[in-house]
Amino acid sequence: MSGTIWSVDDHLEDILAAIRPLDPIELQLQDAQGCVLVEDITVPVALPPFDNSSMDGYAVRVADVQGATEEFPAALAVVGDIAAGGAGGLTVGPGQAARIMTGAPLPPGAEAVVPVEWTDGGTGGGAVTAMIPAGREPGGASGEVRVHRPAEAGAHVRPRGSDVQAGDLALPRGTVLGPPQIGLLAAIGRGSVRVRPRPRVVVLSTGSELVQPGEALGEGQIYDSNSFALAAAARDAGALSYRVGAVTDDAGILRATIEDQLIRADLLVTTGGVSVGAYDVVKEALASAGEPEGDSIGEEDRPTGSGVDFRRLAMQPGKPQGFGTIGPDHTPLLALPGNPVSSYVSFELFVRPAIRTLMGREDVHRPRVRALLRAGAALGSPAGRRQFLRGRYDSGAGTVTPVGGSGSHLVAALAHADCLIVVPEQDTSVEPGAEVEVVLLG
Repeated sequence: MSGTIWSVDDHLEDILAAIRPLDPIELQLQDAQGCVLVEDITVPVALPPFDNSSMDGYAVRVADVQGATEEFPAALAVVGDIAAGGAGGLTVGPGQAARIMTGAPLPPGAEAVVPVEWTDGGTGGGAVTAMIPAGREPGGASGEVRVHRPAEAGAHVRPRGSDVQAGDLALPRGTVLGPPQIGLLAAIGRGSVRVRPRPRVVVLSTGSELVQPGEALGEGQIYDSNSFALAAAARDAGALSYRVGAVTDDAGILRATIEDQLIRADLLVTTGGVSVGAYDVVKEALASAGEPEGDSIGEEDRPTGSGVDFRRLAMQPGKPQGFGTIGPDHTPLLALPGNPVSSYVSFELFVRPAIRTLMGREDVHRPRVRALLRAGAALGSPAGRRQFLRGRYDSGAGTVTPVGGSGSHLVAALAHADCLIVVPEQDTSVEPGAEVEVVLLG
């Protein structure tokens, strides 16, 4: 590690300059959720493809129900039933009506639909609230119905193409496929789409002191929270995440574990072992992945070479960071600090943008706003470092309140925060009421 202190912005710029969106693939709709389209989708057929009823009721001619009232209903001969998905064949002539269900095609001759609530339902009595089920009363498809209200042409009818017309642009390239977009694609008959896949992110934590949740703690041990938090954060960012249990402080074991994971990784994230201690195993293990001594790769070699550069950043928390590529496919690897808050803040600043760049997303960064600091006293910050404090943001009041202290081990405070308060490098104190930058996390 050289003596250079890197800025947060320069480190992020280096990361994103080395990340390329994943190559597009064809995916079935059920597998494409969260992915980004790489093609414009045009509508092959109109939607809906035919005039259909928006109500359960009766398909009628307008002239036959003109002037109809409850006192003087229009009596129409029922010629049959038209169910959604059923075959056609019925025609509505003068003085006739057809029972029609929601979504069923409007029969020739009919100009409108009167809801069943406007009729006697064929019972010969007053207004009804529902049709008699066809299975219980087959005769309901014939006989006579009395209509109590008039209807205008097109009433309760969904016209062909009223949603989209054939040739319309359904979804432009760059669209992120959520449930409504998946529904639209299915509605226009697309069974698969060409997208950039969700990146496969492997998260592994290091440290002989780490124990998996659910196991008993021994002396000097703590539970591994980082791998769980970062795997969840990767999923939240849109990736497919794979969590690897904590790896002991052994460079050979860690190196072998990383090599085993390369087959299923578009991005590797490690946490712990990147500082200056004697047991900072990530630096030791990844030294042989690139340069012989592992200090760092030359900056001019980073885009094409394979190796990991370990740096000190002008930020708090998260000063030690590592980034580079490893393996035959130059898989990106981000090495984060081991303290829980440091690792999570580092993920939000560096890993999340990398994941979303791999996805081909345009919105790679968390949104940022300005807010007034609500605090009982001034907030201190180390000179020359950009500090990221945890906070709660009140959008209605336009204020932000610190949560917990500045310690990088305060997991409980992090769990109650929904934003990061940014204190610039040049500021060593921020007074209550001052305007600050806020990174929104949720």
